[in-house]
Amino acid sequence: MELETSDSSGRRAAFEAHRGRLWGVAYRMLGSRADADDMVQEAYLRWHGAPTAEVRTPEAWLVTTTTRLCIDRLRQLRTEREAYIGPWLPEPLVEEAPAADAATELASDLSMAFLALLERLAPEERAAFLLHDVFESDYDEIAGALGKSEAACRQIVSRARRRVREERPRVQVSAAVRERLVESFMRAIELRDRDALLALFADEAALTSDGGGKAKAAHKVVRGGASVVRFLLGVLRVAHGHLELEKVVVNGETGLAVRVDGQLVSVMSFATDGRQILGVYSVLNPDKLRGVRPILEH
Repeated sequence: MELETSDSSGRRAAFEAHRGRLWGVAYRMLGSRADADDMVQEAYLRWHGAPTAEVRTPEAWLVTTTTRLCIDRLRQLRTEREAYIGPWLPEPLVEEAPAADAATELASDLSMAFLALLERLAPEERAAFLLHDVFESDYDEIAGALGKSEAACRQIVSRARRRVREERPRVQVSAAVRERLVESFMRAIELRDRDALLALFADEAALTSDGGGKAKAAHKVVRGGASVVRFLLGVLRVAHGHLELEKVVVNGETGLAVRVDGQLVSVMSFATDGRQILGVYSVLNPDKLRGVRPILEH
């Protein structure tokens, strides 16, 4: 059934039908709950003021508008992130348990590793790649969003896809295997077991920690499995207070919430090939944990 868009109630219903998709695009583009909320709200306001003659279909109009808003915002954020202290990671989306429906808007291609990789793409590359490969938009829709020809958009998507595939593990890892690796990591950390940790990490593993200058964190990515283990054990040696690790779902995958004396201090997620850990992503910036605390600290 075609949605009626000529009156305010029809416009509101049309928008709500696509809100999840719009928020999914905005969060993947910007890596921030607040920014994603702002972009969706701005799209909502523009939607209510758009002439009916300009609306080919509600979904195409809304996705195009949200994407353009996100590209503009991402260009602004580039300057801010260049001045950011240490590595920048997206704000984590945390659940206590996996969603019952794994096929939600936020279930696929949402991992911290994937979003961190997207940071290396230019804003238009990021938008085109996400719209085509994650949200399955047609090239004519992408062309409308970017204001470019379909041929140019095909080239942009191809280039972005090539860059992503060069660095992204090509194996699909089951949730059960991922969970076992995280549990093994928890045990090794709790026991301060150096050998167990070394066995868990691949030689080329890396640890990225985001403190944003507001929490103690490595100011550069720690590279090499042995270096990652040395860094983690060093942190544990100087840590004060009671350490508690809890399995949670971070951006759709099994991760960890880290507490010290009951206070949430980090959310960790992992990249893996199913055999060893390839990457650890630790968000320590308290600003990025603000939205997580109400979920985990009842």
